[in-house]
Amino acid sequence: MLGSFKIRGALHAVHQILPQARHTGVVAFSSGNHGQAVAYAAKVFGVSATVVMPTTAPRTKVDAVRALGATVELVSPEDRDHYPMRLVERTGAAFVHPFDSRAVIAGHASLGRELVEQVPELATVFVPVSGGGLISGVATAVKALRPTARVIGAEPALAGDAAESFRSGRLVRWPEKDTYRTVADGLRAASLGKLPWQHIRSLVDDIVTVTDEEIVDALRQLTVGAKQIVEPSGAVAVAAALHGRVRWSDGGPAVAILSGGNIDPALAADILAR
Repeated sequence: MLGSFKIRGALHAVHQILPQARHTGVVAFSSGNHGQAVAYAAKVFGVSATVVMPTTAPRTKVDAVRALGATVELVSPEDRDHYPMRLVERTGAAFVHPFDSRAVIAGHASLGRELVEQVPELATVFVPVSGGGLISGVATAVKALRPTARVIGAEPALAGDAAESFRSGRLVRWPEKDTYRTVADGLRAASLGKLPWQHIRSLVDDIVTVTDEEIVDALRQLTVGAKQIVEPSGAVAVAAALHGRVRWSDGGPAVAILSGGNIDPALAADILAR
């Protein structure tokens, strides 16, 4: 419907804050997919929504958020984290964080539950990582229902703050000017959220990185070979599996999550033409 997993967390989060949201509306920040999800959830529940997006967001994603009835405010990538909070302070609106939220994480946990229900012998699951909301929810559900399964995070090497955090055992933050280099525009968070980090430290088995070239290769294989429309961010988990970041082929069923398919047509054409 919206082309990404984000609807799971957004619907649950907006429903949880509905008493306030009916009076004040909601605010979110997003590079695209979370914004669409919050805009849709707000529309479903009959509340207003304002989505703060970076000026670097793909035009297709900005247009999609507006088409769902939300107001879009464009800011520089450096202001993306701070401006929404100033907006919340000024308007009193309820804030729907894209990943550092118990309600959002709980919504995403439904994906982990479905994985185990559909693949009871699940051995490994590869999960894209940005702010950590998806992998936090998936890991919580998978480890509760299938404790022997490995949960592997995958992120772009050009936005590898989560992998560095995992290796060092402390939460690190990368400059936005660095994370915004990757083609995976949905995985450019400068740091994991504090709540996801708690889950990741205790539940995730590893976090690996892939190059932009490997992401593009995975996207091309998914499009041409599997006939799946996937954006670069949505292909990162497959890239990690295809390019041998973790040994998995002889250990039982493995799943790579395709997290989003909202790719700009011009970018898709460029990648397929390479």
